[in-house]
Amino acid sequence: MFGDLFEEDGDGFSSTPGTGVKGRESEPPPPRGKVKLCGIKNQGGTCYLNSLIQTLLFTPEFREELFNLGPDELGCLADKAKPEAKVRVIPLELQRLFSHLLLVDELTASTTDLTDSFGWTNNEEMGQQDVQELNRILFSALESSLVDTSGSSLIHRLYHGTLVNQITCKECGNISERQEDFLDLTVSVRGVSGLEEALWNMFVEEEMFEGNNLYRCSRCDQLVLAAKSAKLRKLPPFLTISLLRFNFDFAKCERYKETGSYTFPLEFNLRAFCEQNNWPDSEYSYELFSVIIHKGGCYGGHYHVYIKDIDHLGHWEAPQEEEVKIKAKTQRQEAKVGESKKESENCVETEDPLSVLTGILAQEESKCVLVDQLGQKLMNKTGTPWSKKYKKQYGTISKFLQNHPEVFMLVSNGTRVALKNAVPAATDPSPTEPVSSNSAKSNPENTKPETAGDTEGPDGCHWFDLNDSTVTSITLKDIEKQFQGKESAYMLFYRKTAMKRPPEAIGNPAYKVPPHLVEMIQEENARVQQRRAEFDASSNSIEVRLHLAPHYHCQNGALHPTAPGEDSIITVTFDRRKTVGDLRLAIYQMQDLWEGDMALTLAKNVPAGLHLYDTLTDDQMSLYSAGVCNGSDLFVWNGREVSGVAVLTGIEWEPVLLTVLRPSAEELGCGDESGVGDTDGSGLVRSMKGFAGGATLSTVLEALGPQEALLCQEQSRPGASGGGASGWRVFPPQDMQRTLRELSLKDGDTVLLLQPEELDRSIFSLNGDMVTVTTPSDCRWLQVEFCPQSGMKEEEEEEQGKKKSKVSASGNMLLAEVKEKALQELRLQDELSGVECCLRQMDRSGKLLPPVHEHLSVRDAGIRLMTSLYLCPGPVPTATQLFLYFSVTLTPLVGKELEIIVEESLTVKECLKEMLQMARLEAFLSPGESWHLRRVDWCEEIGEPLMDETASLKEAKVIHGDTLVLVEGRLPPKGYLKLSVRMYMDMIPSSSVPELNHTAESQSIEGLTTVWSGSEMRFIGYVEISEEASLDDLKTQVMTLPALQDVCVPSPAFLRVWLLECKKPARILRGNQQTLRKLKLGNGVEVCVQRLMKEEDLGLKDLLLRVHMGVPGEKAYYPSEEFLWDAGRDSTPKGLYAALAFLYGLTPDNLLLAKHLPDKHTWMPISNWTQQVSKKKKKRKAESLQAAPFYLKDGDIIGVKNLLIDNNKEFTTLEDEIGQQRLREENHNTRGQTPTGECSQDSGSKKSGSTKNRKPEVALSINVGVFR
Repeated sequence: MFGDLFEEDGDGFSSTPGTGVKGRESEPPPPRGKVKLCGIKNQGGTCYLNSLIQTLLFTPEFREELFNLGPDELGCLADKAKPEAKVRVIPLELQRLFSHLLLVDELTASTTDLTDSFGWTNNEEMGQQDVQELNRILFSALESSLVDTSGSSLIHRLYHGTLVNQITCKECGNISERQEDFLDLTVSVRGVSGLEEALWNMFVEEEMFEGNNLYRCSRCDQLVLAAKSAKLRKLPPFLTISLLRFNFDFAKCERYKETGSYTFPLEFNLRAFCEQNNWPDSEYSYELFSVIIHKGGCYGGHYHVYIKDIDHLGHWEAPQEEEVKIKAKTQRQEAKVGESKKESENCVETEDPLSVLTGILAQEESKCVLVDQLGQKLMNKTGTPWSKKYKKQYGTISKFLQNHPEVFMLVSNGTRVALKNAVPAATDPSPTEPVSSNSAKSNPENTKPETAGDTEGPDGCHWFDLNDSTVTSITLKDIEKQFQGKESAYMLFYRKTAMKRPPEAIGNPAYKVPPHLVEMIQEENARVQQRRAEFDASSNSIEVRLHLAPHYHCQNGALHPTAPGEDSIITVTFDRRKTVGDLRLAIYQMQDLWEGDMALTLAKNVPAGLHLYDTLTDDQMSLYSAGVCNGSDLFVWNGREVSGVAVLTGIEWEPVLLTVLRPSAEELGCGDESGVGDTDGSGLVRSMKGFAGGATLSTVLEALGPQEALLCQEQSRPGASGGGASGWRVFPPQDMQRTLRELSLKDGDTVLLLQPEELDRSIFSLNGDMVTVTTPSDCRWLQVEFCPQSGMKEEEEEEQGKKKSKVSASGNMLLAEVKEKALQELRLQDELSGVECCLRQMDRSGKLLPPVHEHLSVRDAGIRLMTSLYLCPGPVPTATQLFLYFSVTLTPLVGKELEIIVEESLTVKECLKEMLQMARLEAFLSPGESWHLRRVDWCEEIGEPLMDETASLKEAKVIHGDTLVLVEGRLPPKGYLKLSVRMYMDMIPSSSVPELNHTAESQSIEGLTTVWSGSEMRFIGYVEISEEASLDDLKTQVMTLPALQDVCVPSPAFLRVWLLECKKPARILRGNQQTLRKLKLGNGVEVCVQRLMKEEDLGLKDLLLRVHMGVPGEKAYYPSEEFLWDAGRDSTPKGLYAALAFLYGLTPDNLLLAKHLPDKHTWMPISNWTQQVSKKKKKRKAESLQAAPFYLKDGDIIGVKNLLIDNNKEFTTLEDEIGQQRLREENHNTRGQTPTGECSQDSGSKKSGSTKNRKPEVALSINVGVFR
């Protein structure tokens, strides 16, 4: 069904990129293709609707009956908004759609207005539906819409038939019968070879009631032998047959599509199946005129339709595979009539390609052909392709068309070609004008050709394939291909052969179309034609800027105007379909004083100036083919020089604009007498120079200065490192012969030019091939702010906290000097005499960073100039000392962070003692208890312990500014883990777990209990265990905790261990013999144990889910139950559906599943639908529920709906709705408040409105008003 959802609407149209060509949104709809029939756009999933609409359109009797209903009966669409007006919208929209499909000169039509009249939303337009169901619903809607009109019996007269079911008693001959009405016959496909056999089984063969299945006769009043049969009593003019292609396999519990061979005739007689057999043969004879085809499987696919053109409205052309056969046979027949005359004509015509192509275009009704199809038409006419006969002499066919602009005209971005002087023939029928039978007979295209016998029916009518927007010609052999396979017939439409069409309807699309609709279509066609003419003119009109050489001169490797003004540039508007020669002639006419040769060269403005690229030399080439587009620049010159200077053209000579730095005159000590003055105080003079990209570096050096000068390339920007100095690399000698393009130098790159004697200056220093430049602009400032100690009073702190000053500093200045300057400028020498002070930086969160080492310079310390430092009381660490943060808690952010300065040579144990003394924790130390140090990881959580207490801090890789945590307890041995253990409290009484009375533990843990999904988790202690121990060993050690002494756990197999993340269970640890290292358990992780009622040994691929069965008709669920799903066997939605169907004793089609998202209080539906994949396409790997977007894991909640007893497909509960409302309120409160309350409320309403729930899928329906 989504076959051409992303295809372009059009027959061979493509957008050519180029400036000045408008986008497709402004492009008018393309005209009808060569078949002269209109397709229908697919709205996303409406191919089933398109197929049925085309079938009804090509049912002339239905179409004309609908057109006979006037506005006096149906009303007017303009009045549909009026409540008192009874406007029958559906038949009115069908009339407009039919007239559009018949008469509007557009390639496709839209069904948007029709589906809007159905009351459909995006769900129906994008969803997949069944065309057989739509056929019944649409007929029912039409009958309801046409009540109390002359067309109230339209559906009944054309499609209504009756059949009678009879049971005949074999004893007394009594016949019991029951009559049934039908609009379409549903026939079986399974087990039969074709349509005639299926009808024979339905209406000829009798079903016997015998044995244990006797029939009770009302006359005999006893069980007797009887025969059951059915017959057709009334035959409709149009017989619709629906094929039961889809069945259900009860063994596999899945649907499937019947793809075996199932034949159906083009014509057949129903006499044998009717109750009455004395009617004329014409009453029983039917012919096929439409076949709706389904391509795909039972869960998805695409519809299109084969239709017989009864009224000869389309122009049929043989498909490509049939063209050769038809052409050969036609040529043989024509050769018998006048072979010599044909040979003489072809001999002259085929030698001249101009006359051949002109003849082909003259025979086209639209006088316009796709360039891609022109070669095929040439081969059909001459029997020889262009590439073999003309390409060697004339080039490609596109080039040949461009070289003859006086004859051919390229339109639609160069994709179509038409004759320049062609005008529509007076005899060609317009889509809006009726075509008489005489004109249809005289038109050679409507005359029946002598072709192969399988291209048309016996009545001369041809078949077409209407596939949404695409309409193509087909043969009778294509119909036979739909007998079987994934792409096969799904609905058959027959009409009585006795129904003949009037001669005036043949070839006349306007036949019986109401005058008001014809007038509306004529206006629409006029608007479309005007849009096409305007678009064609605007698409091919381009603006070109002409640059005249007399107004330019060469500078910096590029061209620049001699004097600023508009005389140097002339903007002209030109048709891009014209040739270069035409443009050259126009310029000659504008420039009367031009003398000598004139060359036109494509130019482009680059940073260095105007550069020339390709010269247009072929005067016969169109501007479009030459690459001239809207906004192009053309340089008009003699092709050799500009102002006496030779100009190099081409991409390889494109100039590069470099920034050249030199020492200023003041820096060199020249004053104003020589050199160039310093303009910005940096000591360097900046100038812009342009050079050709193909020039070598030695050429650049020669142009800039003497050969002994050093040319350097910038490596780091000023200010990129502390102090603001910049680094430059000297180009090595081997680079001097490389071009600027090879060196990857681009516009704006900076080079430094230095004389060897200039390296003695203070601002330049050479180290190897690197030159460091410290300019006067680097000597800037640092802002120092006094940060008083925490013990001061608030008044003093506010007064002193305002003290800050800018201190002049440079990158080479020592930080000790910066501190001295700050004390002087802040006038704090007396106040802080005898008090140690240090300089510290502050991060974005307001936290003071470690003190800087004052023996370092500003640059070496990595401090940027023009930033802030804080002068704080406290010692200054020396070069061998470390400044460390530490806290006394399991969570660093909970306790107060302390600071300490220690020697880096101290051992870990000595550092621990000093930290304990500073934290005053000696009193808490008791015999047998100890403390140890742990690191803090990147997410500011407890990390690995410092295992080697005898190693120095430097050996332990503790660096300046690290944060450590003091943890109470012995240091776990190397290779051991310390795990925090919690336990579910829903299965054991709280009294069984003793209250914990450990002060350190109660202080270090954020609450001893955690609630998760209605179950309480309580902390029960720590476990120290080797990382090489197994999961079974961990369970055994957990059972020895004091909190579980009174809990009955028979063996470790009765415990389930969860790994906690963010205080919530994340996954179950499985594999009792797996080591904790392989289970990826680290120090400090939390686990939760759960007591089970039976032993458990989960497999590695097993998933433990919590399943909730929905309460029928309520927004609630039964209590949950654990469900163990083997995801290793089949982790797809299909596998989960099958497993739960087996659990509940249902079929997968009767279940509906969804995953609960507790954080969002929403449910994510799990679909059991899988897309059918063609054998030719690579089969995609089945999507696993453990991957995106579901990420199914242990403990997830799965909601289950039993569709047999529960019609509510919505999973949301009342608790979910309350939670969603609470989330919306929280989001509204946390948003930034606007100045006025009204704006805040409006924005909140918009946000909440965008999060509405999706509606559940519903059956297909059409909304109809009441007209009784």
